[in-house]
Amino acid sequence: MGLRGDAAIVGFTELPATKRPTGPPEFTLEQLARLAAATVADAGLSVADVDGICTGHVQESQIFVPSTVVEYLGIRANFAELVDLGGASSAAMVWRAAAAIELGICRAVLCVVPATPLTPTSEEKPVDFGDMLHFGASSNRYGSPQAEFEIPYGNLGQNGPYGQVATLYAATYGYDERAMAKISVDQRVNANHTPGAIFRDKPLTVDEVVASPVIASPLHMLEIVMPVFGGAAVLVTDAELARRARHRPVWVKGFGERVPYKTPTYADDLLATPMQKAAASAFGMASLTPSDMDVVSIYDCYTITALLSLEDAGFCGKGEGLGFVAEHDLTFRGDFPMNTAGGQLGYGQAGLAGGMHHVCDATRQLMGRAGATQVADCHRAFVSGNGGILSEQTTLVLEGD
Repeated sequence: MGLRGDAAIVGFTELPATKRPTGPPEFTLEQLARLAAATVADAGLSVADVDGICTGHVQESQIFVPSTVVEYLGIRANFAELVDLGGASSAAMVWRAAAAIELGICRAVLCVVPATPLTPTSEEKPVDFGDMLHFGASSNRYGSPQAEFEIPYGNLGQNGPYGQVATLYAATYGYDERAMAKISVDQRVNANHTPGAIFRDKPLTVDEVVASPVIASPLHMLEIVMPVFGGAAVLVTDAELARRARHRPVWVKGFGERVPYKTPTYADDLLATPMQKAAASAFGMASLTPSDMDVVSIYDCYTITALLSLEDAGFCGKGEGLGFVAEHDLTFRGDFPMNTAGGQLGYGQAGLAGGMHHVCDATRQLMGRAGATQVADCHRAFVSGNGGILSEQTTLVLEGD
């Protein structure tokens, strides 16, 4: 049971990462439209071919989001989905699009994730950014379990909980801060060779990482993503449209998804992440193994996230991640190319589009369009997404023609 592998990514767009918006204020829908048009054009297809949409939240519509988006874009959709899994949303959009295509519901699905732009506001009715900006928590409304049992006791935000996970890892398996720092350093090398990366012109050393301020012990500032402005999108189509498209099709061969809880309070084991089941599902569906992958694009909001994902996806044994990272070259020219466009630690995290960065990274490699960071003979890729505090995880196994 699973995908046949008959749906393919045929086009993508990833906006450059910027510290602040460039140009005039822009509605989320306007940015979404730019991404959609650029992605369809990149594929060499027409907007008239698109009959499905997957997207995230937009500032202009708190409900009926998919219909708001298709109306604005002028699409007549047979499939329209709002995906709300945090950083796992983008990979989740891709497999949903592939499933809808294989079921015959539609032929071409846009998966588009704008980052929060500098949205115009009105003094009469200021824009409502929602609860996520308050207390660093996403569910602080009266009646939610997080509002009652988490926020009053200080269990909120991201830095603290991820620091706790890293502390538990250290107590369980030991800790080498220089090996952990190497994740950031190797990805920075990749970012140094990637147009549009926020750290394109800023090399990094292990010494600089461990000398940066500790934000949530044992995690340093340079082990944590930098929020940026940007956005990304991909177009997934059926086989017929994929053959008409401009670039090498990237077939969606397998996926996995696991969402066992929202807050880490309810995790059975913080070091056994949902990636274990999500990765096993993707590899099993594709009839492939971790050793078959030519590149990996691992969600890296924190270095500890990337480390646990490598272990739980099966690229190395449990507790062996630090040794694996230390022994392998993770750069595009190395023996284990990972996050070859810089990952979020090197490219930047454009809101939920940070998750789509990893889909674009793998797609770029498999299409042979990675320029200076192109990995030779690149045909298969593993992609992961992560939402919350290791609470929502999705995976993709992608394969070039």
